Amino acid sequence: MGEKVDQFNEYRSKMNDRILSVDNKVVKRIFNVDTNAYTEGALPVKTKELMGLVASLVLRCDDCVKYHLLKCRENNVSEEELFEVFGIATLVGGTIVVPHMRRAVEFWDELLV
Repeated sequence: MGEKVDQFNEYRSKMNDRILSVDNKVVKRIFNVDTNAYTEGALPVKTKELMGLVASLVLRCDDCVKYHLLKCRENNVSEEELFEVFGIATLVGGTIVVPHMRRAVEFWDELLV
């Protein structure tokens, strides 16, 4: 994986450790719910990650987009599937999603290195 991916993972891990080191029940429960929402269930993990990617693009959260791209890569999402997701996100969110799609494609390319 590329340098941008390594930087993202290192920063995310460091800050998650810092945040979770504070004894705050609400924050810890939110992190737990987020983790559990993406586990295998009636929908496969791959589908859930694709849904998370669409939502992240529409909400314009680049960190969330990167995270879901990592998970999509881990779950063998193809480039064809990825671009269908980009199409849906742009349809739902409008052209304001396009700059986030550009950064998403750049990050995806880093994942393929």
